[in-house]
Amino acid sequence: MDSRLRRIAILSSMAVILLVSALVLYTNSDHNGSGNRPVNPPAAATVPPWEDGSRDSEESSIPEGQIGNDLSAFLRDHTFFDQEVNPVLETARENGTRLSLVVTSVEKDLRIQVVDMHGNPVTGESFYVKLDRFGEYKDLDKDGIIYIGDLAAGEYHVELLPIEGYKVPVNPTRVRVKDRVEYVAIGDITLLIKTEEEIDAEAEDTAEAVEDADKTEIQKLQRPSANTRVGIDVSKWNGEIDWDKVKNAGVEFAIIRAGYRGSVTGSLVEDPLFAANIRGATASGVPVGVYFFTQAVNEVEAVEEASAVLQLIREYNLEYPVFIDTEGAGGNGRADGLDVETRTLVCEAFCRTIANAGYEAGVYANRHWYNNNLHVDQLEKYYIWLAEYRSAPLYQGYYHMWQYTSKGSIDGIEGNVDMSISYMK
Repeated sequence: MDSRLRRIAILSSMAVILLVSALVLYTNSDHNGSGNRPVNPPAAATVPPWEDGSRDSEESSIPEGQIGNDLSAFLRDHTFFDQEVNPVLETARENGTRLSLVVTSVEKDLRIQVVDMHGNPVTGESFYVKLDRFGEYKDLDKDGIIYIGDLAAGEYHVELLPIEGYKVPVNPTRVRVKDRVEYVAIGDITLLIKTEEEIDAEAEDTAEAVEDADKTEIQKLQRPSANTRVGIDVSKWNGEIDWDKVKNAGVEFAIIRAGYRGSVTGSLVEDPLFAANIRGATASGVPVGVYFFTQAVNEVEAVEEASAVLQLIREYNLEYPVFIDTEGAGGNGRADGLDVETRTLVCEAFCRTIANAGYEAGVYANRHWYNNNLHVDQLEKYYIWLAEYRSAPLYQGYYHMWQYTSKGSIDGIEGNVDMSISYMK
């Protein structure tokens, strides 16, 4: 029986007992005609031992199990009723402090993430992990993530050390450190994708292309030939878009920014208007592709960026490629100083990861970037999107899309918008 119901039943029973006892005493008493005084007054009532201070007398005359003359004494006994326990609340309380580890490797490294029962990173704590043969590592910035690089390939065991207020895994987590990048999506990348509310967007979102333009730049929506299409690319900088008006204005495709890597901290960030843009464009019948502004400094980070994009587009149908946007970040970006070889490897790692997931992949850059900062011949197996703002490109290489202006104007979008022509079939 539920503790509360049992308490009510006992109280009701005792009330009945008290009433019956009172009636019996009243019935058996002798009364004279002059009033209600008993002919033979009873002896003085016995004071229970817990009221006269002599608890030691409990072992005297009261039979085992009998409360005594005070029929309400049980109400003052705090051990009489069972303490009420809600198993659901107890389980929730216990699970709320239960931690687990998510451990992955891309190339000779480990990313260890401390997560709660919902799979969310636990921040604000100085977690320690123990890696066999190497000792302990601390979460210095308290973001729930510990990165360990320069490890030899092989099997390792990672243990989360005890921390006050949490339940840690009993057994170590076993993981294999990979010898080489495998260009496959990282399954737990969701834990690394941030929103702009979690970062300093003004400092992190600093893409700044070296403009390749002259006074012949065409700023109107061009009417391409039968084998080409005209489109736009958009991001948060274009604000809220009326996609029905965009469609009716003649736009035939849109390349939408999915996100970017921060140029200072390297955080992976979703464009705050990505979901609204891709849903709006799709609902209005505008075919879409996506792009991601890179600040990766090596192949591992390029795989992370591609994995983030794959996670963000998983619910949508794309008819155009997924592009890596490689350009400067104002001169102070974390990837601005990469050499040609490393930057080319970054672009190829991104594209290979996208292609291995079943999507078309491509590279976006301006003429100067292709000519001076990339080995473009290694990337032409993917789609090339050229940015060059003049009436006819001077770029001598092969390209599949041409962004011909950044100062276009289209109904449904306030302010300037980038416009491109696609030569893809």
